[in-house]
Order: sequence, then C-alpha cells, then structure tokens
Amino acid sequence: MAETLGSRSDGGDAVVTGISLSTRDVVAGDLFAALPGASTHGARFVPEALEAGAVAVLTDAEGARSLPEGVPHVVVEEPRRVLASFAATFYANPSDRFTTVGITGTQGKTTTTYLAEAALGESRGAVIGTIGTRIAGRPAASSLTTPEAPALQALFAVMAEERVSACAMEVSSHAIVQGRVDGFVLDAAVFLNLGRDHLDFHHDVESYFRAKAELFTPEHARRAVVNVDDAYGQRLARETTLPLTTFSTEGAAADWRGVNVRTHRLDSDVTLVTPEGREVEMSVPLAGAFNVSNAVAAVVALAGEGHDLDELVAGIATARGVPGRMERVDAGQSFTAVVDYAHKPEAIEAVLGALRPVTAGRLIIVLGAGGDRDRGKRPIMGEIAARLADVVVVTDDNPRSEDPALIRAEMLAGARDGSAEVLEVGDRREAIAAAVREARLGDTVVVAGKGHERGQQVGDVVHPFDDREVLLELLGGTA
Repeated sequence: MAETLGSRSDGGDAVVTGISLSTRDVVAGDLFAALPGASTHGARFVPEALEAGAVAVLTDAEGARSLPEGVPHVVVEEPRRVLASFAATFYANPSDRFTTVGITGTQGKTTTTYLAEAALGESRGAVIGTIGTRIAGRPAASSLTTPEAPALQALFAVMAEERVSACAMEVSSHAIVQGRVDGFVLDAAVFLNLGRDHLDFHHDVESYFRAKAELFTPEHARRAVVNVDDAYGQRLARETTLPLTTFSTEGAAADWRGVNVRTHRLDSDVTLVTPEGREVEMSVPLAGAFNVSNAVAAVVALAGEGHDLDELVAGIATARGVPGRMERVDAGQSFTAVVDYAHKPEAIEAVLGALRPVTAGRLIIVLGAGGDRDRGKRPIMGEIAARLADVVVVTDDNPRSEDPALIRAEMLAGARDGSAEVLEVGDRREAIAAAVREARLGDTVVVAGKGHERGQQVGDVVHPFDDREVLLELLGGTA
C-alpha cells in the first residue's frame, strides 16, 4: 500500500479490505483516511475509527504525531490529493468497465441522471446523486450529491460486479474542488447551465464557473457535452480542449438540436435532429421546456458513447417522475398542486415559466430561502416570484442558525415591487395551508424549495417535514 502511494509506512502491517473517510462508514478491515480539515484534523477521530474496526490509517505528518502507539499507518504529504487515485487503484479501476457520464450544472442534474437511467433501462443503468444511488434499479447506500472518492470507487466496484452498461452521476462544484472525482476519467462530462448558487462557498460566479469548468479538462473527462443555450455553456464550448459535442433546444447552432418543442400540462414532445440531419421524435414525460433540454442532454451524452439512439429515445418515454422535481400531488382537488426543489433564482424562474402556459387560473407559489447560505439570492428570488406568480406566500425553508424572520424580510424586500399578492406566513405548514385555501378551479399551487427533503433544519435540529406529505394531507388525501 505504501509503495502504491509513494510514501512511507510505520506501525506494522495490516490487511486492508476497504477505505473510509468518516467514522460513520467504517467497517472491519478499513483503512481510515485521517485528513487535515478547516477546523480540526481527522486524526482526532482515529480512536473511534479503530473501535469501529479500522485496521490502518492514512494521514499526514501532523496526523501521524497524534496516532496511538502501534497503529499501522501510511504518511503522505497531501493525503486528500492522493486518496482518490489510491481508492481507484485499490478497487481495480472499476469505472473502466462501463460508461461513466458526469453531469454538472446549477439546475437539472438530478432530473438528467434519472432520464439517463430511463433511457438505458433501469436494469442496465446506475445513478449517483442528490436523491441517492441506484444500481441496476436497486437503491444503494450513499451520502452527498457526489460521494467522497473512496465511497465513489466502492460504488463503482459494485456497478462493475452488477455489469451495468453506464452510470450517470451528478458532479457538484464542491466535489470538483474537493477532489472527489479525481482518480478516474469520465467518458463524458455534461454541462447543463450555470446560475447564481453556492456563493457562500465560491464567493463569486466566476469562481463558481471555473470550478465547473475544471471538470471539462483531460484530467477529468474524455469528451465534453455542452448546452449552448446557456451563456456559460457557450463560453465553456470555446474554452474546453476536450472533443466537443454541443446541443440546443432553443434555436442555437449546435451539433444536436431539439426543435418543434411542444410542452403540455404534464409532458412534452420534441423533434431531435442529429448531427447527420436525422430527425427523431421524442416524448418526455415531464413538464417544462427545461426538462426537454435535460432529456436531450442525457440522450446526446449516451449516444456519443455508442448507445443506440432509438433505444435511448424509447427509454426516455418510460421515465417516471423524479421525487420532488415538478412532482404532482393529487387528492382529487380542482387545481394543480406541485412540489419542486427549486431554491435558486434561475430554477424558480424556470418552474414558474413552465407552469404559467399550462395554468388557466392563478399561479400560487410557497417559497422560502435557506439559512447560512448565499444571502444575495434572497431578494432576487423574491423579485422573480412576485413578477411571475399571482400569489406569493413567503415562508421558512431551512433557517439553520439564522433568524427566520430576517431571511423572510430579505425575500420580501425583493418582492415588494412585483405585481403578485404577497403573504408572509413563517410556519411552513401554515404557509402551505394558506396556499391551498387560496386556490380555486384552474389554479396551480407550487410548493418550492425543499422538494424530496424529509426534514426542516431549525438551529441544529432537523424536524420531520416533507412538503409532499404535508400538501397531500392538507388537500384531504392520506399522507
């Protein structure tokens, strides 16, 4: 092991059968990676890891000084930097045995992975992302949108054992910066879009873009698939050195084009034009033009890796709804009710823009903003909601450590000049109830921000709360 890492070892020998970064994940036989962190060093958790069954430790010189006597350990100068490649080698580079597609963007990553899975057929595909991991249609334990490198390589090893044909995985900007997708090369990297998000981490949009763009380098991917309807996609297409395939559903010049887009209340249709000029009709069983773009992204990425186009298009038509993404909640009411994960300005604009043309009556949105995150987007979210909806109910999302009233005030400041009726109801359940009471025949109610989440974080406590269950109960259904 030390020879593989190009490092020195001490404390004796150990037989390692797995790798873990968190003490929560340690099983007997694991190598525990004790990495330096922003506030504490991972070496402080070594006793807990050993108690859980870890047999050796990977760390740096600082961490090694605090290890218990006689613990087998490997010391490297930058353990996080080498961890990803070591994990890939340890699991025998499993991603070499199937197609890997990494999908990045501010919005649409989860939906695009689900559509890719449908295109392949559940038994042949795998998905890694925000809602979890599925391998050949079966759920697998995972954490984070993009798991840490050792967990990711372990999942790849299971996929190889299950003989999947492809894995579509979400790749967050945090994962790129933190090296979680180091150690292997994606067959295709897909860029969907870029808007305002994660500025509490990246500080500005330029840094956010640069983090995304790093995925589109030879160290991380063999081919780039880029949405040139997005301004940052156009920039990325100019800057990447990878072999490039572009796509568009909004009339831009591109290799693959989605034309004659027809959006309906619950689904959409599009004519897909290939680089050779062939026209293929594709049905997308999800509402919204943005989901047509997501479906085209999935098909273009997989078709470019040799998967049959007709089979992919047929698979897209079988896609089921994505949990918490434009998910309808129906208890027989006279209006449409939808739960969506939209919690960023561009996502709110996309959802309301998609629902407006298919709403005969008023468009009502329940919306909050998360605490301890980018404050600058709050008035922007309020402005968009008050401009595009008829009724806006400003409420709490996950306030975390912040004062919920101050978060709502920042959203209300942006909403004050809009044409919508604006209500402030702090309690999220009561806010949803207010929207339901307001709705009439032909209206659409969208509860935005939390989507698939099953808890609401107030302070350090996560309280059980699922927008879908609450909405269904208030509509008179059974949660």
